[in-house]
Amino acid sequence: MEIHKEFTFEAAHLLPNVPAGHKCGRLHGHSFRVEVHVEGPLDPLLGWVMDYADIKTAVKPVIARLDHYYLNDIPGLDNPTSEVIAQWLWNQLKPLLPALSRIVIRETCTSGCVYTGAARPPGNQDY
Repeated sequence: MEIHKEFTFEAAHLLPNVPAGHKCGRLHGHSFRVEVHVEGPLDPLLGWVMDYADIKTAVKPVIARLDHYYLNDIPGLDNPTSEVIAQWLWNQLKPLLPALSRIVIRETCTSGCVYTGAARPPGNQDY
């Protein structure tokens, strides 16, 4: 079974590798939404996979490193696309949440990405 908790952060960035004149090459900001998913068996006594408070305890300090910052200045985020941010979050959170199963990033209401760790073979995605 998989559960998730959602977090938000506000941040500015620019994408340094886009073609000249691309709008994302200019400094801009987003209200990012992040879903942190964990997967595991349902505890028969407690009736849950994991306490949501434990997810929050692990994630909040990591999100605080991004909230109201210029993402390009954070080590590992020199090209802070949604995809790179998702991988960065995964790498920060996986040691804290071994049951981490996916990171969902939404940088706008209509655009985002899903990261599930190591690449899966084509045709083997379950999302």
